Amino acid sequence: MAIRMPRIIQARKILRRSLSNGSRTPTYTDIPKGYFAIYVGEQDKKRHMVPVSLLSEPLFQDLLHQAEEEFGYNHPMGALTIPCSEDVFTDLASRLGAF
Repeated sequence: MAIRMPRIIQARKILRRSLSNGSRTPTYTDIPKGYFAIYVGEQDKKRHMVPVSLLSEPLFQDLLHQAEEEFGYNHPMGALTIPCSEDVFTDLASRLGAF
């Protein structure tokens, strides 16, 4: 099984930039260790906690690239925002074992 290190490093950079460029101060007290918060949805954004292990999954990395294309590194919610419907994300996350 090959690990795509450049994509993992790039995904971590995207996450770091999105958290540091937010307009709101992130609260880390409600995020369990080993997880990070993202916002998902097309109209109404809903916050989800996902394990850091998803960063190495190619399907999740594709979502990160879509977020980069749509929002750049300035996410409107102050945290990483994934531009897909909540149903699509929930299905993907459950297939990857995140929920």
